[in-house]
Amino acid sequence: MPQVSMTVNGKPATGDVEGRTLLVQFLRDTLHLTGTHVGCDTSQCGACLVHVDGEAIKACSIFALEVEGAEVTTIEGMANADGSLNTIQQAFQDHHGLQCGFCTPGMVMSAAALLKENPKPSETEIRDYLQGNICRCTGYHNIVKAILAASGQETAIAAE
Repeated sequence: MPQVSMTVNGKPATGDVEGRTLLVQFLRDTLHLTGTHVGCDTSQCGACLVHVDGEAIKACSIFALEVEGAEVTTIEGMANADGSLNTIQQAFQDHHGLQCGFCTPGMVMSAAALLKENPKPSETEIRDYLQGNICRCTGYHNIVKAILAASGQETAIAAE
């Protein structure tokens, strides 16, 4: 069985995988990082979004062997060094950008990718960027508010 090695959340990670093992399976089943969710197995929902070498990737759409030697960041790696929530995670909590929580890891990872690319996105840009992430509970309004707040644009948030 082939072996794959990568850096996950700043730590070396190695494991035996079958050629067909998806990155999401490797993260969840081998590394026990269960914050990356499996929502649809068709790369439509975005619940499995992670960062691979700084790029947002749906972990159900790539084989673990394809990320050999890569830097992978999961939702578990998003917290501050002291374990406290990072700015985006805190904004999701403060602005009720989560409900059941199933889509939240993918939404946070997507928001981080967006804010890296566009530090001050408009509401329309946020909504466009989130098209690859499905939330069945919130209606997206508070998710958008959370991302605006995380970008320092709380004054852009309409009155509730």
